[in-house]
Amino acid sequence: MYWFPFVRHTPDGWIMAPVGETRVFGVLQRIGLCYGIAACMIYFLKPKTSAWLAVAFLFIYWGLLYLAGDPGDPLSLEGNAVLRIDRWLLGDGHLYHGEGVAFDPEGLLSTLPAIANVIGGYLAGNWIRKNGSNWETIGKMLLAGCALAALAWCWNHFLPVNKKLWTSSFVLLTVGLDCILLAGVIYIIDFRHLTGWTRFFTVFGKNTLFIYLLSELLAILLYVFTNKAGEPWFKVIYTRIFDWLPPYFNSLAFALSFMLVCWLAGWWLDKRKIYIRV
Repeated sequence: MYWFPFVRHTPDGWIMAPVGETRVFGVLQRIGLCYGIAACMIYFLKPKTSAWLAVAFLFIYWGLLYLAGDPGDPLSLEGNAVLRIDRWLLGDGHLYHGEGVAFDPEGLLSTLPAIANVIGGYLAGNWIRKNGSNWETIGKMLLAGCALAALAWCWNHFLPVNKKLWTSSFVLLTVGLDCILLAGVIYIIDFRHLTGWTRFFTVFGKNTLFIYLLSELLAILLYVFTNKAGEPWFKVIYTRIFDWLPPYFNSLAFALSFMLVCWLAGWWLDKRKIYIRV
């Protein structure tokens, strides 16, 4: 996907994009690694053992960030342990450069705490499956979510919440918020029976990976191909259609429009009962 469309435009014309400058890790790769490892843990181990291992991963990662990172600033963009390992393993050419320097927010080392997200999701889903949609389920999900969010706030003072490094405190915060949101969704759908709004979101859920891949490929194409002035079509569409709006609102409107284009593709597939799965 990151090699796509396999060509690059230069002042001398189109050339083959070098494989040596192609990103290796990414969101889909992280999903694959985390799901694969977590699935093996859940299959071969007891749920409690998997849960304790997930907790251990968070503390191990915390230690590795400070032990293997730059002693002066172990959480900096260029001194963190995630970058050091990725740079040693792959080299700068195979890393993400969206921050202006070589650094991959889905690096190999930060996969370790991300596994805990999958284990947390499994435990929450398994709890709902076993206990059903009742007040006890909602109450305990809310309590668990609030407790995890509170722990994340406390841990943030020692290991800041950071999505790019996928810090252990970030894991607790995201799992906690998800538990709170799940409890809210169960209440709205199963208790209040307000389901008219869910159709929009189920379209995404039925072809999730395909829609995500489509969004990535569309964005890549809009950046690769340019108009006669050499401007990427991504920039052209933004400036000509959305730039007249106030700051921030223009970016939001562009993002929502792009999302709706991908949603329409998912809606078309769902209407024809086409579901693309791995």
